[in-house]
Amino acid sequence: MQEYSSDPLVGTLVDGRYLIQSRLASGGMSTVYVATDRRLERDVALKVLHPHMAGDPQFLDRLGREAKTAARLSHPHVVGVLDQGEDDRVAYLVMEYIKGHTLRDVLKERGALPPRLALALIDPVVEGLGAAHEAGLIHRDIKPENVLIADDGRIKLGDFGLARAISTSTSTGALIGTVAYLSPELVLGRQADARSDIYSVGIMLYEMITGRQPFDGEVPIQVAYQHVNSSVGAPSELVPGLAGELDELVQWCTANEPDKRPVDGNALLSELRHIRRNLSDAELDLQPPAARPALPPVPPAPSPPARQPGAQAPRTGDGATEVIGGRQQPTEFIARGNNPTTVMSAAPRGHGYGPLATPDDVEYAGNYDDAADSAAPASKRAQRKHDRDEEKARQRAAATPVRSLRAGNPRRRGLLWILVLVVAALLAGGAGWFFGMGPGSPGTVPQLSNKTVAEAQQLLRAAGFQSTTKDVYDDDVKPGLVVGTDPAAGEVIRKFLPVSLSVSKGPQLFPLPQLTGKSLDEAKTALNGAGMALGKISETFDESEPAGTVLAQAPRSGNPVRHGTPVDLTVSKGPQPIPVPDVRGQNQADAVKAIEAAGLKAVVAPEPVNDRKVPEGAVVAQDPASGNLTKGGTVTLTISKGPRLVEVPSFIGQQADEAEAALRELGFEVQVNDILGGFFGTVRDQDPVNEEVPEGSVVTLTVV
Repeated sequence: MQEYSSDPLVGTLVDGRYLIQSRLASGGMSTVYVATDRRLERDVALKVLHPHMAGDPQFLDRLGREAKTAARLSHPHVVGVLDQGEDDRVAYLVMEYIKGHTLRDVLKERGALPPRLALALIDPVVEGLGAAHEAGLIHRDIKPENVLIADDGRIKLGDFGLARAISTSTSTGALIGTVAYLSPELVLGRQADARSDIYSVGIMLYEMITGRQPFDGEVPIQVAYQHVNSSVGAPSELVPGLAGELDELVQWCTANEPDKRPVDGNALLSELRHIRRNLSDAELDLQPPAARPALPPVPPAPSPPARQPGAQAPRTGDGATEVIGGRQQPTEFIARGNNPTTVMSAAPRGHGYGPLATPDDVEYAGNYDDAADSAAPASKRAQRKHDRDEEKARQRAAATPVRSLRAGNPRRRGLLWILVLVVAALLAGGAGWFFGMGPGSPGTVPQLSNKTVAEAQQLLRAAGFQSTTKDVYDDDVKPGLVVGTDPAAGEVIRKFLPVSLSVSKGPQLFPLPQLTGKSLDEAKTALNGAGMALGKISETFDESEPAGTVLAQAPRSGNPVRHGTPVDLTVSKGPQPIPVPDVRGQNQADAVKAIEAAGLKAVVAPEPVNDRKVPEGAVVAQDPASGNLTKGGTVTLTISKGPRLVEVPSFIGQQADEAEAALRELGFEVQVNDILGGFFGTVRDQDPVNEEVPEGSVVTLTVV
């Protein structure tokens, strides 16, 4: 991971919660950072939008709704959206942090992939996409950069919700996407659905199998033109021996007409897995040709229709198409406005999010041919100019009648012209009514959030719209009330287009995992994985569970709760320590009672010992003598046999000093009584003498 120390956001705390650690990547719409969620103690991917987007209140409102919708999509192959918010004009999205690499990295490193690997990589992508389509979500920006491959092998599809939020919140003539993977209907400005994502998946599968994209051009508009006016070739043209089923699969997904593609991700997934099961090992393990250092030349895109004589030439700038990047595959904006140069194909006029041009309005020579000519040699520029002049001359010749209609009855011809004019007037009037006052007239979608379904439907009928409903989970809106609409409130659409009402089912609840019996670290990991928060931690002594083990949780496991619910944990501190009582000097019975009363176990040493200071039957020593034990710990007691008996020899007639020293060496205490001052120092008498007495007894010497 590369650090960007110059980035002013690195090291800052966003919204009092997300500590930005380092920058991962930057694109045309946002910058992605690795951040630490200090509340849940986990790493997340923090996508911070560029200031020109963060300053648009309408966009931020739309982004919030789309983030909520994406956050409700829980699937193992979709990157989860965890949070969204603003902090001091910093607008951000919080997503799972997937440590690993992207499918783009795999394609850069390996080029074309064997069919087995290509199908294995695309399978989880299509499965996640199918779950999104089932939940009513459309991705709109499928590309290898958005397929994340974790270090542990998990494959996830990322960036749900952002493309739709941007494309819907910008002007009605704005298109967002990556030109290499755009579906024809998105290029033409028509409304996208699940089949648009399927087209992008087909382009991506073609690239995985062949190592290159099906369309290429000097500028992105040439690539967009080919999406509309050309068909994707069979991958086997570049990979000889490829199974025909894979050719059919790619061309099924990339059909120009949406009705000829799979209806959604689940339909594609079923066919994809059927093909994987039925291909032989040789077909699955076919090795594609070695990747070339550079892409092979691609035949130039067919020239767009030339401008009709007398048509106004387009102006560069002032609404002209502006595409950023070439082959880097960024997500791009392509503007569509009233200027004829903003249309990428000569398709018939249709309905959608912006005006389309008729074939006569289209003019391409001023858009990209001049840009290509400026980089070409003089001979090629002259040849291209000659070719364009010939094409225009051919079109003028084709528009000039070569013969006249045969002469006929003038009255009949007059009636025919009158009939034509009447029909044209009726058609014009009908079209004027349809688009001016009828179902085709524009209308503004009203604000319906937090209204009942009946109220919302009544308001839509009053505004001239038809409505449909779908149930969604929402943490903030009460069940039965409208969460929002698609298209969003405030958007201007034709009245014959339906407005979909999203009706709240209340918050989506998830069962709590079982945490008791786990270590505290394991419990934290399980909470993070389930999207729950760590609540208060309390500790208590427990005789059976080791320290650090979770004893209880609140709420209990299995209870359905919202994501982010704090869970309180009770953690064991291990067995309670018990101070060892000092029973030395006590008789054996009393000592055993005292130890057992403390919750410990008393064990008497098998061999008693003599001790001249401790009476017989009393405790002379214990192990341990102090400190702490746990309940049931053992204390060993050593019992005294009392002092040992020693025979006192006679020292009568001996010198008193010698007698005293000998007696003390035998362990006796000596008391000396002098008679007449003990002048001679001789022991005259001794008590006791010549008998056994306890060690330490007092022996009295009478000295003269």
